[in-house]
Amino acid sequence: MSPTHRLGTELCSFRSLLAPYHTSIKAACVCTENAKPCSVKRANIVMLGLDCAGKSTLLYKLRYEDDFLTMPTIGFNVDMIEVGKDFTLTFWDVGGQKKMRELWSNFLGDTDGLLYVVDSSAKHRLEESRREFELILKHESLKNVPVVVLANKQDLPGALNAEEITRRFKMKKYCSDRNWYVQPCCAITGQGLAEALQRVATFARQYSKSKETFTTLKELTLTFGSMTGVKAKRSKRKD
Repeated sequence: MSPTHRLGTELCSFRSLLAPYHTSIKAACVCTENAKPCSVKRANIVMLGLDCAGKSTLLYKLRYEDDFLTMPTIGFNVDMIEVGKDFTLTFWDVGGQKKMRELWSNFLGDTDGLLYVVDSSAKHRLEESRREFELILKHESLKNVPVVVLANKQDLPGALNAEEITRRFKMKKYCSDRNWYVQPCCAITGQGLAEALQRVATFARQYSKSKETFTTLKELTLTFGSMTGVKAKRSKRKD
């Protein structure tokens, strides 16, 4: 096993252990400070894309509204961003090197949104990025999960616009079963990032609510089925 593969495996195991707890930390602090019942909703957003697409720079710009000198991510970064007073997004920024892509599927559990970052100026890598995008969308954990594609590096000469990225990534074909949007942006200047964050938050809220509704209906169906079964047994006994 290569060092990168081994490191990635260890980090994925850590992610699995941390998942039930990481989103509750900030909410717990907010609830403690205000001494009120906690009503903060939380959602997990996984950030994927090829190496050097600008994922980490985007995340830091979204979180801190400042420029950071970043290096290609080996493993993953995690950060939380409050969207409004009652909603927190936890972003999982996963490395995009070829070895790390083999481990992407380990980060998809309990995901409420996919943020896929594309270097829209690197035309020689667009097909490679599109193939990875198509492949990850087929994963069962991402079924119906909303997608926002960021057409990054719009400040560079020759960068493809949102319409061209939509066409080349065949969004209408591969995302017909979910909410999706392509947002042009620039991680350096911040162009389009506020709109992207708002779109991600809106999609994540909607998806979270639909999951809660489905879970509630499932529980009610099971409860009703159990009650019906008990009544049927009692009727047979009386007969």
